[in-house]
Amino acid sequence: MPDILFLAQRIPYPPDKGDKLRSFHFLRFLAERHPVHLGCFVDDPDDWRHASEVKRMVASCCLIPLDRRWASLRGLRGFATGEPLGLPYYRDARMTRWVDTVLAERRPGLAFVFSSQVAPYVVGGRRPPLTVMDFCDVDSQKWRQYAEKRRQPMRWLYHREAERLLAFERRVALTADASLFVSAAERDLFQTLAPETAARIHAIGNGIDADTISPHHSYPRPFDEAGPVAVFTGAMDYWPNIEAVSWFTAEVLPLLRRRAPAWRLMIVGSNPSAAVTALGATAGVTVTGRVADVRPFLAHASVVVAPLLTARGVQNKVLEGMAMARPVVATPEANLGLDAEAGAHLLVAEGPAAFAAAVQRAAGPDGAEIGMAGRRRVVERYAWPSRFADLDRLLETLGR
Repeated sequence: MPDILFLAQRIPYPPDKGDKLRSFHFLRFLAERHPVHLGCFVDDPDDWRHASEVKRMVASCCLIPLDRRWASLRGLRGFATGEPLGLPYYRDARMTRWVDTVLAERRPGLAFVFSSQVAPYVVGGRRPPLTVMDFCDVDSQKWRQYAEKRRQPMRWLYHREAERLLAFERRVALTADASLFVSAAERDLFQTLAPETAARIHAIGNGIDADTISPHHSYPRPFDEAGPVAVFTGAMDYWPNIEAVSWFTAEVLPLLRRRAPAWRLMIVGSNPSAAVTALGATAGVTVTGRVADVRPFLAHASVVVAPLLTARGVQNKVLEGMAMARPVVATPEANLGLDAEAGAHLLVAEGPAAFAAAVQRAAGPDGAEIGMAGRRRVVERYAWPSRFADLDRLLETLGR
């Protein structure tokens, strides 16, 4: 049974945000079948308390602390080298030494690389016989989206990152034996941008643990006040999430409260930025910060909202709301790549008035039916075992 080298830009535990959910489930799947050697960074001090859990999953492990402030300064070296700033951000001599040791002593048959930022550790130098690159999303286009919404000089900076990162993504995709994307839409977009990689790129979507995230369990009510509640979940130091709740608070919530003053927004997620924390002073808005379990908030939500204006890939927050059988209202950006029918499995709306109307509809008599239809869709199309089967078939094909 060949060893596997698994590299990730962030410790894949706890599985409480988009990238960690995917990396955790893929890591666990591979570790149940092969000796896995995990190398990753820890950029949240709170995550160190989970180190022992991660180490129990794998044959060996290298966890390297990453101070975001120093890493940001290190990333500026990219201006001198001409590379994307995200590459020197994650460049660390300790990780290089550990990877070289694993390659020399364990001779893994496969490198599974989660996110392009850590690809330089195995791409372009010594590496195992097979390399699978999991891009998840086309990150270069995320930076392009950021550029379109910012003023100078940030617009120039984000455009630069988009161009340099796309060039790097193309080189990696040509070097790796296979590259994965989280949806057919992301794969097709990358194929348009890098047609030379068409034979090497694949779509393997995210999954959902519909037994764990389920309306069939009992959850304590996490809020006391009566009245309808819209719930948003996500890492609240992530700019698209900050943008989303800021827009909802400023543009949508006033419309809802004009009709029913009891409407509230619960912003549930770790590391709220100063801008998000400030939203808590708005009438009807509660910012929870990190919670031990988001499921009670989802289970008791009148509506789960995903008002993202900037998004890539498939949104786990949408899948989780659907899995909990709650009606979900999403923007077109948050619905991109989702295998679900707008109007049947969730509601999709654009603009403040339309979004507010959709939230009101979801909180009414139609909500229960939409929520149950959404859960059925998730169970049918997004169970993790089907994703693992797709990955297993790909690895089997590569190994022939």
